Amino acid sequence: MKKIILVNGSPRKNGNTAQLLKSAAIGAQDAGAEVTTINLYALNFKGCTSCFYCKLKSKEHGTCAMKDDLSPILEEIKLADAIIFGSPIYFMNLSSGMIAFIERLIFSNYIYSTEIPTVFPKKLPSAFFYTMNMTKDHWEQFNMEHLAGMYERFSENVLGVKPKRLLAFDTLQFKDYSKYESSIFDEQHKIEYRKKFWQTQLDDAYKIGRELVIS
Repeated sequence: MKKIILVNGSPRKNGNTAQLLKSAAIGAQDAGAEVTTINLYALNFKGCTSCFYCKLKSKEHGTCAMKDDLSPILEEIKLADAIIFGSPIYFMNLSSGMIAFIERLIFSNYIYSTEIPTVFPKKLPSAFFYTMNMTKDHWEQFNMEHLAGMYERFSENVLGVKPKRLLAFDTLQFKDYSKYESSIFDEQHKIEYRKKFWQTQLDDAYKIGRELVIS
């Protein structure tokens, strides 16, 4: 049985990112895979401290020296058959939790070698799910394609497979906008946008989860 790991980089266990990951999980399970979901904000860990232990010639490459809640997960990922990175976009970037996770996973398996840039033990198919309050026009205006492409290239270089991608624009942040200062948003527009596109995005997540297993 194949194993797929879903990484929720949102502080919300049932928010937009989590819902897309759940749909991907169903797709993977329907394709016969075992699914593990990691909620990063439930873990006690931090990002890379640039100690360069993973680059020492006297040590085994691909191992992060830090010992915390993330340590066994990094080793578990090496045994997986696919991984999905799910993150909301905060301040034009991934969540701080997801950035820290990617630092630990990708940098520890990347080496400064002219021969091969990765010591990850196998090719690992992956996908990136991005959820955001911004619109598609905002995505283009703020050159988010470059930012997403950067993380995806890092992943491809180390994991050996070009990632799939899912973009979820203009998401609902609150159940009741009247409770929050949010006058820059048109609540009705957001509700209508969700009614029109959210199910399609859930379906796309399902398909990606399934495709990662059967590919």
